[in-house]
Amino acid sequence: MNTLLVLLGPTGVGKTALSIEIAKWLNAPVISADSRQLYKDLSIGTSAPDPVQMESVSHYMIGTLALDDYYSASQYEKEVMMLLSELYKKHHIVVLSGGSMLYIDAICKGIDEIPTVTPDVRKVLWEQYAHDGLSPLLDELKEKDPVHYEEVDRSNYKRVIHAIEICRMTGLTYSSFRTRKVRKRPFQMIKIGLIRPREELYIRINERVDQMMQKGLLDEAMKVYPYRFYNSLNTVGYKELFDYFDGTWTLDIAVEKIKRNTRIYARKQMTWFKRDKDIHWFHPDDKQDIFNFVDTRIVTSLNG
Repeated sequence: MNTLLVLLGPTGVGKTALSIEIAKWLNAPVISADSRQLYKDLSIGTSAPDPVQMESVSHYMIGTLALDDYYSASQYEKEVMMLLSELYKKHHIVVLSGGSMLYIDAICKGIDEIPTVTPDVRKVLWEQYAHDGLSPLLDELKEKDPVHYEEVDRSNYKRVIHAIEICRMTGLTYSSFRTRKVRKRPFQMIKIGLIRPREELYIRINERVDQMMQKGLLDEAMKVYPYRFYNSLNTVGYKELFDYFDGTWTLDIAVEKIKRNTRIYARKQMTWFKRDKDIHWFHPDDKQDIFNFVDTRIVTSLNG
């Protein structure tokens, strides 16, 4: 039976290196489940696999989009499911590795069919947000879709804006498109979660940000600065440096903000992942335990 080995965990935990080791062991390709690695010109800030890593095993869904391309989890689902149907013709096992919660769920569970927002609707709303802030948009969402208003994280302006985009464009509520039905997949899934003690993870995150700066994150951010208002760049690591370029913060403060916001994001990831009881958790250093677990699951599936 075809297998999708899902390797997930918070940012900075060590997914990339281990995914390559596993892929080499299984002779399997790797599909990225990182919503920002999809974009070109963001390799340092998204910790995308380097050229040597990319050559060592086949990687997909990395660096395929321009910064101004609109992309969603539903598009990701469609493209990856089509990709999997092709990859399974040559491989019985494919590795899906990343930390973008919605993108992983889109493949493992399916995602609701939400209409694609037209550029003109998106432009108007983002300009309104830039001018007036979030408060009037929250009022609009409460009026147009009180059900989703009660469910949504009201501090997450991207989700608030997207819900209003759908309301304005379709004349229907965003909540009416959300069925939450889990789709059956034509492959088995093995979910491996990587976890470290909080302090250990935070040290790694802080060190990784320092390494990014040494590799040239500042120059990378400067190159994409003219496109800062694109949704692709509303990303930890870039928006803090944009504030430095604007003179809002010193560089030292901007770097500390990157570290802090990355740690916050890691906590959000863990909160999300811990809802899934099908995930089997390991410390990344326990490689042999991970390999043994995967091997046992694969052998069990082959034996029916």
